[in-house]
Parts: sequence; C-alpha cells; structure tokens
Amino acid sequence: MIGRLALRSLTAHPVRSAVLAAGFGVGVSVMAILLGVADVVLMQARSSDLVGGGDVVINLDPSVPARMVMSGTLQSNRLRDRVRAAGPSHTAALFLLGEGGAIRVDAHGGIPSVEKAMGDPEVAFNSDWRDTPDDVAWTQTSPDVLLRQLDRFHEVPNAPMWQDSWAEWLYFNGRAGDARFYLTFMVGPAQIDGARSAGVRLQLDRGGQVENFNAPGRLSQADALHAPELTIGDNRIQLDGLVYVIDLDLHGEGDRTARGRLRIEASPGRLVPPIEIGGAHGWKTGYVVPVMSGRLSGTLDVAGERISFEGGAGYHDHNWGFWRGVSWQWGQAQQGDLSLIYGRVFPPREAADPDRIRGFVGALGPDGPLGYASNVTISEINDDHGQPRTITVQGRSRLLDVRMRFDVGSMVTTRMSQGTLSNGLNFLQMRGQYTVTGKAGDREISFTAPGSAETFREKESSKLQAPRSKLQ
Repeated sequence: MIGRLALRSLTAHPVRSAVLAAGFGVGVSVMAILLGVADVVLMQARSSDLVGGGDVVINLDPSVPARMVMSGTLQSNRLRDRVRAAGPSHTAALFLLGEGGAIRVDAHGGIPSVEKAMGDPEVAFNSDWRDTPDDVAWTQTSPDVLLRQLDRFHEVPNAPMWQDSWAEWLYFNGRAGDARFYLTFMVGPAQIDGARSAGVRLQLDRGGQVENFNAPGRLSQADALHAPELTIGDNRIQLDGLVYVIDLDLHGEGDRTARGRLRIEASPGRLVPPIEIGGAHGWKTGYVVPVMSGRLSGTLDVAGERISFEGGAGYHDHNWGFWRGVSWQWGQAQQGDLSLIYGRVFPPREAADPDRIRGFVGALGPDGPLGYASNVTISEINDDHGQPRTITVQGRSRLLDVRMRFDVGSMVTTRMSQGTLSNGLNFLQMRGQYTVTGKAGDREISFTAPGSAETFREKESSKLQAPRSKLQ
C-alpha cells in the first residue's frame, strides 16, 4: 500500500520529482567532495614537510605536565632536534563594554615565539608581542633544566596520620672492575625544632668484602628543597649540567675513612619518569630514575688505599613518600646500552590493599624506553636459612616479554626497627648476577651481567616465611 502511494505521488508531479531527485544527487556529490578535500587537508596538515606538521602529533590534556612528557624519550639525542612544541594556548570569549552595549570578541593566547615559529599569520609580523620570562622558561627548557625538575625534592604533604614517616633520598650505585658502591643521601621528617634529620650512607663492595661508612646531619626545610644539590655534613652533591658531582667524607668502623669524588653522567631520554602512588589518609610514595645507566668516573680513598671507578657504569634513582609500614621489591641490571629495572611497593594496609598494587618491569635502550609491563610476577626462593637465594622476575606486555633471574652473591642486612623507615622487617640489599632473556620491542635480549636487588624479610620467622612476593 505504502509503495503504491509513493509511486502515484511521484507520477502525479513528474517535474517536481525530477528536481527533487537532482537536488539530492547534487547534495550527496558535494558532501563526498568536501569529505575528500577535508581528508587531503588533514593529511597535509600532518605532513612533516609543512610547518607545524610531523611524523607524530601529540595532543596533551591541560592536566598533563608537558615538561614531564618532553623530559623523556623526546629528549634523546636522535629526537631532540626534530621536536617542535606548539606550546600551551588558551581561547576564551571577551566582551567589550561601551555605551552601545557589549560586543563579544574571541581571544586567543599563546607563547609569541612559538606561535611565530608555527607560522601564525596574526602574530608573525607583530613585533610588540614578545615572550615573557615564564614563556622563555617553557620554550628554552634544556635537558639539564629538566633533570633538575625531575630530581627536585618535594614539600612534605599535610597528612597527620603519616607525618612522622616522611623521607626522601637520592640513591646512587656504580661499578668498575670488582669494586662496587651503593650510596644514599637521605633526608627524613622534621624534628621538634623544625630541622630535618639527614644522613649519608656508603656501602663499598670489593670482591665480596663489604664495608659501611656513614655521616649524620641535619638540614633546614629550605636546604632540603635545594635538591638534587644537597650538603650533609662534609658530603655534597652538585649537578654540573648533566653530571652529578659527589664529594664524600665518611667514617666507618675502626676509624676507617672513605673520601673522594665521584661523577655520574646522565643521558637525555634514558630515564624513568616520575611514578607516584596514593592511598587513604593522604598516604603517598613516589619514584623516579633520572639515570638508568650513565658513565661513571672518580676515585675514593679508603684508609689510604685508592679505589678507581674510571670507565665504570653508574645508576641513580630518587624516592620520596611516607614509609612507615612500607616494604618493596626492586632490582636493576644493565649491559652495554641496555638497562632493565623492576619493582613493586607494598603499602601499609591502612593506606591501600598491598595485594592490589601492581609491579612493573621496564627496559631502556640508547634512545629511550623499549617497552614496559605491569603484568609482572616476582618470585623469591630462599636458602635453608630463610634468606633469598634466587629471585625470578617475569614481565609480559605487547612490547615487552622478559625473564630475569637473579642469583644472590652477597647481602647486607639492615634492621628496620627504629626511625623513619620502621616496618618491623629486615631490609636486604643484595648484589649478584642477572641472567636475562626475552624481547623488548623488536630487540632480542639475552645476557648475563652483575646487578643489584632489594627485598625484606620477617625478623623472627625469616627462616620459615618469605614476604609477599607474587603478582599475577
């Protein structure tokens, strides 16, 4: 019935029907042409041959810190000169008020030099529109400035439940020949007088023989916020461009001393950006790796004996947060231009469910990340005395499929019964050998190399029980 009525309507007015059909045809044709032109314009806009185009276009939400994005792989030697930032911009509606009423004006704000470089015709020939000091700080951020930003210390959050357990530290390790060192500059919570407790600790391993050296100190909050440049007693960290210069004057048992200067050089792009975990009642902890693998140099004088680290390899990370009741698993290995790192944090149950905090494994090559995984299993096998004998780490994702086996060679045990990091456990710092196999990106991985690992054990029941150690 409906078809018959439509046919009669069309035949009753043949001219109108023909015009209507032609109009629909023209409309569809015009729409197809416009879509085709729009597609060509979009392709041209993204062409690397045009100003403002590129191989990859990254659009950031305003809540994403652009400096942190720019500090990672985009700062690698191969990419840094090819990156052009469009800069932050803002568009708003302004109203001009006069006797005749209100007139709406569309306003656009941005960084003058960046807008000109991108060919914005509205500002290209406007000599009066210049960068402010804040604009210059954004546009001329260099790798060394970004390194300072990543490695800065944090204001202590207002979280009364955890306040007395806040600590932040800079950690370094390095090796050359059979000599290895593990160094920590730590700043703890504020004391009654407002000053913050601080200290420096060095573990020196030569052929499996471990010596410990220390230096206590106190810092004001203002001095602590100068990090990564810190001075604790006669020990100092300075950042000279991309090089950490570390001066040490420490004391150990039997009036033995360790004095000298070490240098670790960072590489643009070879870093792990900041990771922060939050929980109930304001609890938080964070981690960043400014130097996954850097050139190491310098010497230490230990009780008159000179130890050279020239031509060695170094590593540096930075931790901050509330640490009461916290434990973790961590490890790091490197060979040549390849670095791998794994970790998992166990928060106190008052802050978060430890079983739901995922671990991670990351692999970095000479020009930045090769792949990472949060589908991670970390398994610890004890010896007959309840101490770690081997640690096996498996991580799998679309870009990373890796297995790391760590055979413990030596270990230093620290009782965590008092102080900022008190958690009722023993803290184990281990040195040993990693055997790594798998694939990161399109790179096959297979090597054996020395490395480090950390974990915890129950004090009284360590012979019978390992800590929480698996994440499926």
